[in-house]
Amino acid sequence: QVQLVESGGGLVQAGDSLRLSCLASGRTFSNYVVGWFRQAPGKEREFVAAISRGGGGNTYYLDSVKSRFTISRENAKNTVYLQMNSLKPEDTAVYYCAARVTYNGNSRYTNMHDYNYWGQGTQVTVSS
Repeated sequence: QVQLVESGGGLVQAGDSLRLSCLASGRTFSNYVVGWFRQAPGKEREFVAAISRGGGGNTYYLDSVKSRFTISRENAKNTVYLQMNSLKPEDTAVYYCAARVTYNGNSRYTNMHDYNYWGQGTQVTVSS
């Protein structure tokens, strides 16, 4: 069992940066692959990025954020980060982190049904 808490959202202008954090409870956090998803009003929740278990050597991104967002993890702090640069109004959404236990180094878990645990979300609003 793991509990996830997101933080770091806010209201920014286009071109600004934000860093989201996902703090996890539990002693075996390094065994989990962690993903970030987002959901804009009236739209389905979509995959943004994921990072593999352990040292996080494998990452995977939504094409539209690949050159702007970076996912990373710090297992000693039970935390996964999403650094978001050059934000655009279309990035406005509630951002959720999610986790699942995995025994491989794969990070391509892009379907929300792949994940067992979810945080409550943090709002990111980008004004033009």
